[in-house]
Amino acid sequence: MTDVLAPRPATAPRTYLTHSQPLWRRMLMTHDAVMIAILIVVSVVAVSSIPRFGTPLTLSYLLLDVTPILLCALPVALILISGDIDLSVASAVGISNVMLGWLYAQGVGIEFAMLAGVACGLVVGVVNGFLVAVLGLPSLAVTIGTLALFRGIAIGMLGTDSITAFPVELKSLANANFPGSGVPLVTVVLVLAIVVFAIVLHLTPFGRSVYAIGRGRDTARFSGVRTARATFLLFALSGLVAGLVGVFYTFRYGSARGDNAEGLELAVIAGVVLGGVSIFGGRGRIAGVVAGVLLIGLLQSVLRFLNNSADVINIAIGGLLVLSVVIPLLAGRISQAVASARRPSLASTAAGHEPHRKGDK
Repeated sequence: MTDVLAPRPATAPRTYLTHSQPLWRRMLMTHDAVMIAILIVVSVVAVSSIPRFGTPLTLSYLLLDVTPILLCALPVALILISGDIDLSVASAVGISNVMLGWLYAQGVGIEFAMLAGVACGLVVGVVNGFLVAVLGLPSLAVTIGTLALFRGIAIGMLGTDSITAFPVELKSLANANFPGSGVPLVTVVLVLAIVVFAIVLHLTPFGRSVYAIGRGRDTARFSGVRTARATFLLFALSGLVAGLVGVFYTFRYGSARGDNAEGLELAVIAGVVLGGVSIFGGRGRIAGVVAGVLLIGLLQSVLRFLNNSADVINIAIGGLLVLSVVIPLLAGRISQAVASARRPSLASTAAGHEPHRKGDK
């Protein structure tokens, strides 16, 4: 009883460590800031050196072309941060595009055809999520398989035919700009999607669980994170967004073909990794992803202006993808080597001071 009533010892006031670097350095010396700076420099050089590149018409085409890539990149970034990968995103866009066109050609109303297109993308995501999260299969093998599976279904449904007889109003709406500017209306949807994904990733418990899974799946599970549920939701979300992109893609280009959006996954993955998302999981920010995808779209537009073929553009994007993986890896190893080299000297310095401290006593 005496122990219970005894006064509790005073606790030491909580203290916080000060940052080793000033705020401006922590804000500017980041991968996101570097990507934004590169994007600005490339934009200025392109506008000043290429005739007619800085016109509102060019801006409109640039934003319209980059919208499908950036929309698909947002959920794919979350999947990469969680330590998985989704290579089937382009096939999900393709099957959504084909299903919409095929149903509309059969006489189904355009509203139902659009819903069916979105549902097709969601089905692709659910299949991926089930195989990866529930059965525990590796996401790389699963999404390569579903990439081929759903692309094959899309081509099999239409063969070499294409469907172009879509309502003119919807095609005009998908390509419309704000009056007097080169900013497409779809930019509003794009900005809202960026804000929503940024909030989900950076400001919610779900976002923190995505980072935790990427840094260590077993550790996250033992910490109480429902890893399988989060992984399933991420793949389903990726499929849902791809389905919506498939609908936009249909009216943007006014056609449904089996090979539509083929190769889109290359630009998506390249933009995400270039934006600072680690291919090994656990690291990345939405701001960097946006900058990386915009840089990819800008480079594509510049290369088209310079009359380069699609093969040259793919080579450039592939090269960027390789560099964006190799450079951070080499930088990390160099940083570790420098830290290891400094460690013995610090230890010897500390040892050299030890006798002096004893002597003082």
